[in-house]
Amino acid sequence: MDLNFSPEESAFRVEVRNFVGEKLPAHIRDKVTNGVHLNRDDHILWQRTLHQRGWGGPGWPKEFGGPGWTPTELYIFEEECAAAGAPRLISFGLKMIAPVLMAFGTPAQQARFLPKIMAGEEWWCQGYSEPGAGSDLASVKTRAVREGDFYIVSGQKTWTTLGQYADWIFCLVRTDPAAKKQSGISFLLIDMKSPGVTVRPIITLDGAHEVNEVWLEEVKVPAANLIGEENKGWTYAKFLLGHERTNIAGIGIAKRELARLKRIAEAEGRLADALFAARVAQVEIDLMALEITNLRVLSAERANKAPGPEASILKIKGTEIQQAIAELMMQAVGPYALHFGQQDVGPDYAANLGAGYCNLRKLSIFGGSNEIQKNIISQMILGL
Repeated sequence: MDLNFSPEESAFRVEVRNFVGEKLPAHIRDKVTNGVHLNRDDHILWQRTLHQRGWGGPGWPKEFGGPGWTPTELYIFEEECAAAGAPRLISFGLKMIAPVLMAFGTPAQQARFLPKIMAGEEWWCQGYSEPGAGSDLASVKTRAVREGDFYIVSGQKTWTTLGQYADWIFCLVRTDPAAKKQSGISFLLIDMKSPGVTVRPIITLDGAHEVNEVWLEEVKVPAANLIGEENKGWTYAKFLLGHERTNIAGIGIAKRELARLKRIAEAEGRLADALFAARVAQVEIDLMALEITNLRVLSAERANKAPGPEASILKIKGTEIQQAIAELMMQAVGPYALHFGQQDVGPDYAANLGAGYCNLRKLSIFGGSNEIQKNIISQMILGL
């Protein structure tokens, strides 16, 4: 197993680093590196900048307009973008629904949706979770009844991230209530401008409007927006979740935030505290071990081996490390971290730490809770 980057991959890293350093707008970089929330225009600007370079669909194959990068090149791209302070690309279109469209969509669906996703012309959100169906997605109750060339959809989705910006939502809906849970689900694409779609904000503890409730009341959806076969949506949902969970690890982001932690701890004189310094060192060791695990997955993919329980390991440890870094930044500045977004109280670098800490608590829940991931690991490795 060779975990070293090839000369070609190292040259690619330099290419990405130079491009991001030249093209990333300073106001976006400053927001990202200081933990300030980005708005819709910030995300769209960066997506369109990448698209102009031919990198609008990182990880997409060339036949769908992507650069055709290997998994290792995609890893390098994401690591360099994170280190430079570029925003994390909104995954709902690029990394979630796009692979589903490529694998299971019709040519007409692919031609309609993929170019607009890559160009940043349409924003997607995810319609999976419901009040009674979170990690147990097979319990979804949102109904879709076929009437001629349309489905009539009624139900509720919740925790819909950035749904207030979305043009489209991909939804799990129940089309056969008599079938067992997994067998009666279909996968629909729904225009958020359709009559009967209502988005209601959920304001989180940090005061942000990031997640929403989406209500669907007798929404008329063309049957042409069905992905694959009716009642086979669970297959497509699992395919999508595999992409989501490997992306949550965020090693590049964790590296950037670890460097930020060290700067803050140094400014506060906390690194002179042996116990605090040891905790920082432990997080850094954990991050190094996680990166090696990720490189092992990349090495296996070079040999055309699909990732096994490693995807769940990356999700668990990656989210735990990001949460640990946020907690240590809070502890480094002490009471000043409690003043959410107040620039005039304490040092500037403390203003957004409390909000960031609260927001990152979600990481171990979404994308399949860490407890669920541990069950997956036990089943795949121990056969339990």
